[in-house]
Amino acid sequence: MSTRLLGSTGLAVGPIGLGCMGMSWGYAESQRDDAASVEVIHRALDAGPILLDTADAYGEGHNETLVGRALAGRRSEAVLATKVGIVVEDLATRRLGRDGSPAHIRAGVDASLRRLGVDVIDLYYLHRVDPTVPLAESWGALAELVTEGKVRHLGLSEVTVEQAEEAHRAHPVAAVQSELSLWTREPLDPTTGLVGWCARAGAAFVPFAPLGRGFLTGRYSGPGDFERGDFRATNPRFQDAAFAANLRIVEVVETVAARHGATAAQVALAWTLTRGEHVIPIPGTRQLGYLAANLAAAELRLDARDLAELDAAPAATGSRY
Repeated sequence: MSTRLLGSTGLAVGPIGLGCMGMSWGYAESQRDDAASVEVIHRALDAGPILLDTADAYGEGHNETLVGRALAGRRSEAVLATKVGIVVEDLATRRLGRDGSPAHIRAGVDASLRRLGVDVIDLYYLHRVDPTVPLAESWGALAELVTEGKVRHLGLSEVTVEQAEEAHRAHPVAAVQSELSLWTREPLDPTTGLVGWCARAGAAFVPFAPLGRGFLTGRYSGPGDFERGDFRATNPRFQDAAFAANLRIVEVVETVAARHGATAAQVALAWTLTRGEHVIPIPGTRQLGYLAANLAAAELRLDARDLAELDAAPAATGSRY
């Protein structure tokens, strides 16, 4: 497997990581299968050094416990990322809040270490900036965890360039995580985009939802495909008119995929990889077949014609949330 460096950390990981959130909540929760998810993580570890992504908020700790179970006896085979700063106020409705206070961060890292069953976290993100707590306070508390040896490197999730710069001046930002895909291209903006900032700062850019929450795979035919409680059932981009309009993006992806004998998902992932050597997407899946196909996307080479067509695909209809 080829590898990419995780920013300036010196850690090498496969070019495509594994997002674990959907194993616990958010998508088709009635189909959750912990044993199958552990097997998927094990297969990902078999493929080589891989970035595994979780968070304390995913399933109110369930996802970290699941990842910890899968890592038992295999800790050295993964670069492990988790997050703090989002709090689950109601698990059933997935009502979320934010807490970036130093006290919450200190309690959060200890709880994450216990659930994961590890001594140190490789990459610890501030999941969201808390508007009631100065970023300097949250980031300072996180930096103390590095000094104490509980965390190796720090990251930010869903921030602005200005916030990333503020944090980076105080302690190195190893990675920034945000949504990036063929239907979410704002991070590529040359002025305000985080992809360029990360390249200049020596940080990794880690796209979540690089498959448009599954939409770009072409597997879905309409809003009725999602069960009640699935995040996509009420997401603006998956509603009737928006869904139909966004199929135009899928059509472009499928046209390119047909030329290569590849899947639409592989083309969508290969496109994200062309955005820079510091870009490491983390598609999620609970199925072994999709995992294998996703990892194989790193070997797909898109030519100038492919990229021109993909870059010209229509913008998405509907907001991200």
